[in-house]
Amino acid sequence: MIAMPVRMQQGSEGDGGGPSRGTSVITRTKPKTKKPSLYRVLLLNDDYTPMEFVIHILERFFQKNREEATVIMLHVHNHGVGECGVFTYEVAETKVTQVMDFARQHQHPLQCVMEKK
Repeated sequence: MIAMPVRMQQGSEGDGGGPSRGTSVITRTKPKTKKPSLYRVLLLNDDYTPMEFVIHILERFFQKNREEATVIMLHVHNHGVGECGVFTYEVAETKVTQVMDFARQHQHPLQCVMEKK
């Protein structure tokens, strides 16, 4: 909070009260910005989407190199779910939509979801 002293004239010489002066304080509150919530983007395992396609998704939409993409793909394959990244709501939502659309265009049932971190 920032406090600024301001001098204000309480009376004037012509009203018989004489020149009296006072000090008032005006406070301004600085709005606090809240950090945006983060969301995990997850790929879900299925029995039909080829592993190579999942690697391609991770490289194309999540900027993973071949090694990182392979590790995530194997995690999805072995554990049923894998994290592609953590993003703000709008970015996560866009990535989920892009992945789902791309998978459908290539006739794969791959599921991509987001959850609050």
